[in-house]
Amino acid sequence: MASKSANPVLVDVLRGDRSESSHRGAIAIADTRGRLVLALGDVETPIYPRSAVKALQALALVESGAADAFDLSNEELAIACASHSGDRVHLEAVASLLAKANLRERDLACGAHWPLSEPTTRELLRASRRPRAIHNNCSGKHAGMLATAVHLGFDPSGYETADHPVQAMITRVLSETCGSALGPENMGIDGCSLPTYAMPLAKLAHGFARFGTGAGLSHDRGLAAKRLMQACVAAPVLVAGEGRLDTKVLRGLKGAAFTKGGAEGVHCVALPELGFGVALKVDDGAKRGAERVLVEVLAALLPKAHAVLAVEIDGEVRNWRGRRVGRLVPGDALKDALQGLAGSS
Repeated sequence: MASKSANPVLVDVLRGDRSESSHRGAIAIADTRGRLVLALGDVETPIYPRSAVKALQALALVESGAADAFDLSNEELAIACASHSGDRVHLEAVASLLAKANLRERDLACGAHWPLSEPTTRELLRASRRPRAIHNNCSGKHAGMLATAVHLGFDPSGYETADHPVQAMITRVLSETCGSALGPENMGIDGCSLPTYAMPLAKLAHGFARFGTGAGLSHDRGLAAKRLMQACVAAPVLVAGEGRLDTKVLRGLKGAAFTKGGAEGVHCVALPELGFGVALKVDDGAKRGAERVLVEVLAALLPKAHAVLAVEIDGEVRNWRGRRVGRLVPGDALKDALQGLAGSS
């Protein structure tokens, strides 16, 4: 097993023709049986997936019967999988999900941060208002967990703690879907106060291959996964927001790829048509590096991605005057690995 320090350069940041910075990392691509069709860098050391697994966490919302009991729409299911921007469309979906379960914004335990949407942040500042919990990019996930607790008759208070029955259910779903043992020994606390469990990229890739196809899942879990993916494709702006990569992929590729990013340079992908799952992390936690790797993977495996992601594939870097001054380009190790994979797929 390669050491983390030996991870290859996945992305080079050029200024002019000279490399100015680089992003090292690792990437795993697995099939539904867990066979690694690509392993670049250290894919066995556990990493925290953070928000990249929100759709897997939302499986409990559907499996429990809560989604049907509260007649949740595609928008409400998508927001439960989201790292949203905090725009009006996102706040309305979270509020609607809460209301259907007879819950209130004050029940959210995610804490508040300024919206990821700059226009919404400016709107709050102009009104001399501070952000609320509903503006947190994770508020939809929390609303889904609260609704699950209410439907199952659990006290929603403390739903965010590891020993709450809803979190125990979600941990079991994650463990079974990814085939990775999860417990206190590999648990951390996420930015939104929920448990986050470290898993190898290889296991995460396997889990997303299964999530995207239903292969190896129980009948009910397979149906739940399909329903969540269909909801996210039907309402892509709810999963992230206008101008953001996950929304662009879901909208443009129309179900050929389900992508979800997480903090600290993590991204996971389900490729239902190919039966593959992808999990990647850049060592320095940079979003720009992780998203560039994601774009290269999609371009290598899905021909239609070239048209949808043309701007991202170009990878241009512009200065404050709009002048093109450099590019983000795939590192040689990533190019070689993906070229070999595309040639054999």
